[in-house]
Amino acid sequence: MSEMTPEELIDREPRTRDELRAWLRDALAIHVSDAPLIDGHRAPMDYLAHAFLRDTRGTFDNDTPPAHDCVVWANRGGGKTFYAAVATLLDLLYRPGIEVKILGGSLQQAARMHRHLRDLLARPHIASLVKGKVTATRAELTNGSHVELLAQSHTAVRGARPQVLRCDEVELFDPDVWRAAQLVTRSAQCGEHHVPGTVEALSTFHRPHGIMSSLVSDPRTRMVFRWGVIDTLEHCPPTRACESCALFDECAGRAKQIEPPGGHITIDDAIALKQRSDRDSWHAEMLCERPSTRDLVYACFNGSRHVAPIDPPARATWVAGMDFGFRAPTVILIGFVDGEGRLVIIDEHERREAVLDAHIDAIGAWPWPTPSWIGVDPAGAQRNDQTGLSAINVLKRAGMRVRARRRKLDEGLRLVHRRLDPAHGEPTLLIHPRCEKLIRAMESYHYPSDDGESREPVKDGPDHACDALRYLVQNLDVEPLRTGNYA
Repeated sequence: MSEMTPEELIDREPRTRDELRAWLRDALAIHVSDAPLIDGHRAPMDYLAHAFLRDTRGTFDNDTPPAHDCVVWANRGGGKTFYAAVATLLDLLYRPGIEVKILGGSLQQAARMHRHLRDLLARPHIASLVKGKVTATRAELTNGSHVELLAQSHTAVRGARPQVLRCDEVELFDPDVWRAAQLVTRSAQCGEHHVPGTVEALSTFHRPHGIMSSLVSDPRTRMVFRWGVIDTLEHCPPTRACESCALFDECAGRAKQIEPPGGHITIDDAIALKQRSDRDSWHAEMLCERPSTRDLVYACFNGSRHVAPIDPPARATWVAGMDFGFRAPTVILIGFVDGEGRLVIIDEHERREAVLDAHIDAIGAWPWPTPSWIGVDPAGAQRNDQTGLSAINVLKRAGMRVRARRRKLDEGLRLVHRRLDPAHGEPTLLIHPRCEKLIRAMESYHYPSDDGESREPVKDGPDHACDALRYLVQNLDVEPLRTGNYA
């Protein structure tokens, strides 16, 4: 690290990506991974350039100005918390008067980022720029900029008005607190810089049904920076043999292309982590390929295997499944069974706070043949206190044939599993790509993440479409699977 006075440090504000890289090297003695090794990933330097410079040049394939908000999806031990602390230091040094808040999935997690920041602020050429004492929850610089840790509570979050809110391990956030956090930031003029109100989300992505799932699924509103353990490896010296390396399947020699000293994690540590991991955790939490499938009800569901744009044949048996709701959505799925016994879900209807007649009208407006029958929840036989009619009665009065076969929950789930992943042959349940809500539901329908006694799927959204599918299948597969007419 170069000897640098506080004045020289402040005078050397980085204004380009190259200057930022040199500043990190000279002022902090850190070498940040500058190019991803895995296709589709980003490098930590991409995140820092975006966070401080709002710079995406050379990083993205179009000229559309990016959103200021961003998501960092990174592996455990991949430096996301440390780099967020570095970004915070840069904001404090070069954005006079800026207010940065740190909100963690737990107070311990927020304190970890603050601890990194305290270490950076304690460096000799930076310490004299600190005003007063750095406490366990707050730091202020002589230029009026300051940073503070927030407790994860509605009161703390709603009372904040920062320019930048950095949220660490959002996968652990209370969803209501996360929603509240989206409304607190405010833009401000900080010295010569206009700082837009910005929310940054940093996390591993190990729950297919969590907050990160919704964040990374829509990159139109947030920049997504994803890196894994391979992207942050140190330089691999020529003396290491690739073919005998435990990381060769993932790395394929790419780490030898990294300029010394390389990234955030040593090769020996990465190998040790892999040897301690199960396959699911390694691919989800270290390679960042996908979320974990550990708690999924339909872990066998795979878009490449189960989603296909199949058109109905001339002769097919049309069937439907329905999950009743009002405040929760009513979901209707329609599909056909072909001559080989394959069930293809070809369309979906989902709507909240609508009476049953409106859903019946939606079925009639579909461009598909009227289903031979519609499978529903047997609870739909209960009469409404006001009308004296049950939901099943209303469907029947509309001319629909209804099936409401009772099965235990686990039996219905097994029937769906049997079609998705039969012991012999190809899947006999496919979904058309237009059924986007059902596909997302299949990918995120899950059991509780804790080790409690209950192993029933969680009712937090995906259950409605998955229940409609289960009612269809358990009324279709009354007898063992066979080919031919299922009407």
